[in-house]
Parts: sequence; structure tokens; C-alpha cells
Amino acid sequence: MSWLICLLLSPSLWASDAMPATPSAATADAERGRKLLLARNDTGCLLCHQASGLKDGGEMGPSLKDVGTRLSPEQIRQRIADPRVLNPQTFMPAYFSTKGLHNVAKPLQGKTVLTEQALEDIIAYLLKNPP
Repeated sequence: MSWLICLLLSPSLWASDAMPATPSAATADAERGRKLLLARNDTGCLLCHQASGLKDGGEMGPSLKDVGTRLSPEQIRQRIADPRVLNPQTFMPAYFSTKGLHNVAKPLQGKTVLTEQALEDIIAYLLKNPP
């Protein structure tokens, strides 16, 4: 049984659960993050999720209403940036990764859905707006 405890405590097992802040975290703005969440054509967040302070939202993904009380900023960042790291079968897009993407239109190849600043702005909004 001790091998199981060692495995569960292994830092490498949990290393991909979180993504460190980008340099743009220093200038993150919750209001810009709110606007990005509302921009269904740009982010699509509210197609699947509900978020605090926003009346419309889908029910396919988990609610984001109290995400800041459940997850650290680093964990939220990882889940937005590339949720495939945590769940390879997820249907949520990788918003800040181009790794492993196929059949991407030529003008979009090598580009992420969100900019670094947009990623940090969304996180700022989610952290500022608890239930």
C-alpha cells in the first residue's frame, strides 16, 4: 500500500493541474474579462458555462459561479488554456494552446484562440465574482 501513497504524493502526478501566471496577469482587468465571457462569437464560454453576474449560460460544462472558491488561479488558467491536459476526451477547446491541433485554417495556424491578456482578464473576472 505504501507505493500508492507515494504515487498520490508524487509532484509529477499533479504538475499538470496548474499553469503559472503569464506576464499579462499583472495587468489583468476583470471588466475586460466580463466582456470576453459575454462575447459568444469570440470565446463561446457562456454556450456551455454559467458565470456569476451573467444571466445567460449553458449547462453542458460546470458552473463557473464559485470557481475561485474551488480552484486556484493557476488551476483555472490550466483549465482554460488547455483542458486536454486534465481530460484528453474533453470537448472544451484549448483556448491558449496550439499543440496537437489538426485541420486548422492556414490563417489561424499557430495562433491561440485567446491572447495572453484575454486569458488573464477572464481569470480576473472569475476570481472577482464569487457566488
